[in-house]
Amino acid sequence: MELIILGATFFGFLVLGVPVAFAIGLSAICTILYEGLPVAVIFQQMMSGMNIFSFLAIPFFVFSGELMLHGGVADKIVQLAKNLVGHIRGGLGMSNVVACTLFGGVSGSPVADVSAMGAVMIPMMKKEGFDTDYAVNVTTHASLVGALMPTSHNMIIYALAAGGKVSIGALIAAGLLPAMVLMVCMLVAAYAVAVKRGYPAGKFPGWAEVFRSFAAALPGLLIVGIILAGILSGVFTATESAAVAVTYTILLTFFIYRTMTLPNFLRAAAKAVKTTGVVLLLIGVSTMFQYLMGLYEVADFAGDLMSKVSSQPWMIFLLINVILFLLGTFMDMAATILICTPIFLPIAMKAGMDPVQFGMLMLINCALGLNTPPVGTTQFVGCAIGGISVGAVMRTIMPFYAALIAALMFVTYVPAFSLWLPRLLMGYKG
Repeated sequence: MELIILGATFFGFLVLGVPVAFAIGLSAICTILYEGLPVAVIFQQMMSGMNIFSFLAIPFFVFSGELMLHGGVADKIVQLAKNLVGHIRGGLGMSNVVACTLFGGVSGSPVADVSAMGAVMIPMMKKEGFDTDYAVNVTTHASLVGALMPTSHNMIIYALAAGGKVSIGALIAAGLLPAMVLMVCMLVAAYAVAVKRGYPAGKFPGWAEVFRSFAAALPGLLIVGIILAGILSGVFTATESAAVAVTYTILLTFFIYRTMTLPNFLRAAAKAVKTTGVVLLLIGVSTMFQYLMGLYEVADFAGDLMSKVSSQPWMIFLLINVILFLLGTFMDMAATILICTPIFLPIAMKAGMDPVQFGMLMLINCALGLNTPPVGTTQFVGCAIGGISVGAVMRTIMPFYAALIAALMFVTYVPAFSLWLPRLLMGYKG
């Protein structure tokens, strides 16, 4: 009965339009009151969830991404991407994919990525004669790669939701190949649609211009290398790498590029504080939720239910993907990670999937949800920039969805995409 109350109140609050964080917290409170447990359990669980040293990485990575967004780094990355692939059929679309991948690497946030790249690329593509729905779809889907890059705070959230079963350093290394797979799939989709619609190719500016734009963008792109090199060499931990990222970004935007202004710095700080507050609230209330799910053995129940459907690992992985996708359509990325990881990670591990590989599966699934209504944060941002309705974009979304699903299937069924680099660089034994 308690499990029914927990699930029914949670989904009931979501249907009523209650924000996810409050829906999670209120459903946990209703269940605790029905169970007759002391109300103090609520606050104990919230504090224990938030009072973890590793969570210091979250505000730092968020702040670093906001500084990159407001510090003028995007323009240099766009120019590099345009010079590299702008001469191919549908060149601006291809440039958009590469630019979103590169900026996702330094921002670590799909929303920041689509905000920065969309503001530059969508108006540019419209001006050059590309359809608005194409410009928005390319930008919003390519921006999702930021969830897999070393500066992604969602990796930290997953590592902690996994309950210490996975190394943050291994996750950071593991995200690189899936990110490249996702980029290649998006390039194929963007090119195929460009050919079908007859979009023109641009002109190659010459290798001298490519090298000049690369030199201009290199200081910004170095953040990924600094984080990886520092962690692998043992100079700093994965948590400390977030503070290093902020320090480097401040030096970069204020003293190297000299593009950061005081108003933009304050704007970035304010947005980082707001985002961190939302994430920490989600973490606190989700800890209550996880406590109750553990108390009522939800993971065991879900595992038994799936085993009745099929005992084949490939089918279990497919079912997990479908469930995560459906949940991701109406839940925030952080909330989905925090709630679903304790349920599905033990099931996936029992079926033979490594927790690092499952982390990549989880992140891509949650990123897919960012582009799917009714939540669809990145899609809403892209549509707002492009001045087009979500319905118009959804009508032509299938080639880009297919690219994302192809990348998800590669990561789900080919473990080497997630585990080769952690094993090579860190000696990961998983």
